[in-house]
Amino acid sequence: MNTSTKLEYSEKVVDHFTNPRNMGSIENASGVGTVGNAKCGDIMRVYLDIDDGGFIRDVKFKTFGCGAAIATSSMATELVKGKHIKDALAMTNKSVMDALDGLPQVKIHCSLLAEEAMHAALWDYAQKKGITIEGLKKPKSDIHEDEHDHDHVAEEEED
Repeated sequence: MNTSTKLEYSEKVVDHFTNPRNMGSIENASGVGTVGNAKCGDIMRVYLDIDDGGFIRDVKFKTFGCGAAIATSSMATELVKGKHIKDALAMTNKSVMDALDGLPQVKIHCSLLAEEAMHAALWDYAQKKGITIEGLKKPKSDIHEDEHDHDHVAEEEED
């Protein structure tokens, strides 16, 4: 691989990939969301344990994917743990990327995966509780539905 195609990752991305936080699952979770990206093969599942006041007591994830997908999953769980569901809903792919000090352009879809998986888990929670969370939309099962220019193929073609 020549240096022009080498991806640069921040120290935070490397740290969250090599030492992921909140990895695992939660039995009898309040909400579970699974989202994938058919184009690159990444799959992310988020588990939420939410108390009666709407606060996230615990959050776990399982991710099958590249280092950036694992790092964004880890950071997303850190951003919402202990927070209210409205704060979790407000978490965006941009807030995940900012918290990680950025991602290479071809890995931005990983942060979208983290946002969508969190929203899918919130959707599942709302469905189980029979409640509406203002601003929450029905999640996509595949983030590729809207995404056209950020994928793993671009980096592979450059090699």
